[in-house]
Amino acid sequence: MTVTNDIRYIGVNDHQIDLFEGQYDVPNGMAYNSYVILDEKIAVMDTVDRNFTHEWLDNLAGALGGRKPDYLVVQHMEPDHSANIANFLNLYPDAKVVASAKAFQMMQNFFGTDYAERRIIVKEKDTLELGKHTLTFVTAPMVHWPEVLMTYDSTDKVLFTADGFGKFGALDVEEDWACEARRYYFGIVGKYGAQVQAVLKKAAALDIQIICPLHGPVLSENLGYYIGLYDTWSSYSTETEGIAVFYTSVYGNTKRAAEKLAEALKANGCPKVALNDLAREDMAECVEDAFRYGRIVLATTTYNAEIFPFMRIFIEELTE
Repeated sequence: MTVTNDIRYIGVNDHQIDLFEGQYDVPNGMAYNSYVILDEKIAVMDTVDRNFTHEWLDNLAGALGGRKPDYLVVQHMEPDHSANIANFLNLYPDAKVVASAKAFQMMQNFFGTDYAERRIIVKEKDTLELGKHTLTFVTAPMVHWPEVLMTYDSTDKVLFTADGFGKFGALDVEEDWACEARRYYFGIVGKYGAQVQAVLKKAAALDIQIICPLHGPVLSENLGYYIGLYDTWSSYSTETEGIAVFYTSVYGNTKRAAEKLAEALKANGCPKVALNDLAREDMAECVEDAFRYGRIVLATTTYNAEIFPFMRIFIEELTE
């Protein structure tokens, strides 16, 4: 895939996975994105999950066309993006690794080496010259790990956003971006709203025409829509006017009460009512709805003298 004249997509799709991070249902798989910037010097942006080493290295070799990369930029050390750092460096012994100081500490813990002889440590506003492309680094701690960098290419006006603006789903499946990006955001990034807001303020000073995340599609049109949603989500503002009702029920009585409430709300002009059975709905989608709508209602039975288990789990998810 060509992102720009000089930037190629070399990521992979994963349809083997059923649960992302061991808990999020992903019926349409996942994408692990990686990119290469071809210039006088060549930079590779992140690696991919260990289950796709050979496919990724083949994609990289195809994009290089016989050339050798000069840099591997590591924006995020989560294993689905960092697993092939050692394989890359073994294959390309002259390449250097570019990352934050915290990332190199993690490499020491993960791989037993911090690549002291081959590393370039970067911080906020540091730059890397490739030729006509200049990369500027934007620190994004806790979006959603402490070592995270984002990278801005001022030539093609591309922002590489690590896990920011990511979503569930492989790239060879057509599906609504907002639904799966929202579920991804609130499940994985949602508790770090203040940190996302800080990064959005930095991004506002950049002329961005393309967003390249580590999961989900490359975004190149209507960027205001996507950035606006991230601003809404990270500021915990209302995205959709309406009420989300969440219930648990043992013998059906609480369910009937919740249904009657939903009917009454609609009859009284509520623009949208989302009714969720916490024992049967995907928990991540319920969390997504809780933050999407302006108001929520919780209705639950008791169980063993305590709150019903699915409601307790739901509240824990909301307050984590």
